Amino acid sequence: MFRTSDIVLIAVMVSAAALTYKTKREAEEQLAAVQKIQAQIRYEEDTIDLLKADWSLLTQPSRLQKLADIYKSQLGLEPVGARQIGGLDDIPVKPVTIEDLSSQRLGGMADNSGNGPADDKDPVVTGSTVQ
Repeated sequence: MFRTSDIVLIAVMVSAAALTYKTKREAEEQLAAVQKIQAQIRYEEDTIDLLKADWSLLTQPSRLQKLADIYKSQLGLEPVGARQIGGLDDIPVKPVTIEDLSSQRLGGMADNSGNGPADDKDPVVTGSTVQ
């Protein structure tokens, strides 16, 4: 009937055919993934081109000048002058109270020092955790 070498040869041929089919299927899946990525790249490039066209339309000097004239005439707005911009020294300082110092700098420990009964509203602060 069949010799052992024939059975081994048939097994090798069947496994080779299965491996070939598996490799072909994986290659087709990879090709589909590449085509999907290429389609996404084309879509993103088209989106970028549209955004560039919109940007060039929005930044046309004549359009910007027209908007500036509308803002000046209809809304009564004027361009910002150098004297209108203030520095950090011009910002008023908020007056500091004792309550601010005790609750902010000490982490609330001065409020919950244990000298009086604790309210249920105020959390008890021990170290850095609230209990």
